[in-house]
Amino acid sequence: MLSRTAADLYWLSRYFERAENTARMLDVAWNLSLIPFAVDAREEITAPLVITGSLASYQASHDDIRVDEVMHFFTLDDGNPGSIFHCLRAARESAHAVRGKITAEMWESVNSTWLELREIRELGLEGYGASEFFDWVKNRSHLFRGATYGTSMRNDAFRFLRLGTFIERADNTARILDVKHQIGRAAGDGAVDFYRWHALLRSVGAYEAYREIYSEPINAERVSELLILRPEVPRSLRSCMQMLCELLPAIEGHAGQQSKRLAAVQFARLQYGDLDHIVDTGLHEYLTDFLRRVNELADTIREEYLEVV
Repeated sequence: MLSRTAADLYWLSRYFERAENTARMLDVAWNLSLIPFAVDAREEITAPLVITGSLASYQASHDDIRVDEVMHFFTLDDGNPGSIFHCLRAARESAHAVRGKITAEMWESVNSTWLELREIRELGLEGYGASEFFDWVKNRSHLFRGATYGTSMRNDAFRFLRLGTFIERADNTARILDVKHQIGRAAGDGAVDFYRWHALLRSVGAYEAYREIYSEPINAERVSELLILRPEVPRSLRSCMQMLCELLPAIEGHAGQQSKRLAAVQFARLQYGDLDHIVDTGLHEYLTDFLRRVNELADTIREEYLEVV
């Protein structure tokens, strides 16, 4: 497979996953900001800017951190490379570039998403409804992923699509867990802490999993264990790394030895890790190290597979 084709497939899935993750993150921030008696609304609406590393970019073009402006910045702002609008447009461009490598159902999913998004942008977030928009983004991502999984041949094209998904997902889970932990530690309020961890579980679709696995009330340590070490949870760090370890060796050819090694090392750290080690290390320090490692893996994948030689 040509490196350019692999790159477009990889980024097609990364952009869709990023759009969904952004919608999940904003949905939580939006809903928490509506209950100021329970949490600091400004702090919650600032969290997405911190999680995505775009606080400085936002402040360069905005005088104050306001709910409506932050929501627009992350949803329909064409000037923000991390906005949902920009991600879905880039996904459509990548899909168009590899039209011959994806199925008709996948293309229809991507193209119809883009056409609907343009209509939504005409209405604006306020006209369409914030919660309705976040649900729409998540549903469109599910539709694309379902079309991919249900209609694609299990070949290298499929594997690069899946690689992009799990690299992006691992990065997002680590970032949101780290920021929410730091906010909760600074607040030091038990009731508020419960609201935040409950919202975090909802944002990654893991609330039901928590209730099934743990009998105790929601708390920081168990949420951290669930989202880092539990293999049953699709968005946990361990689950993402396990999928990367399965996908990379399956790619045809002898390239990517360093990528395979980095993925295997990080998966082993999660597979044989435990909560006591994470607590002793410090959750922030542990997640910072994980983000460094997963970004090193992403850079290595780019160098070994995606750059035109």
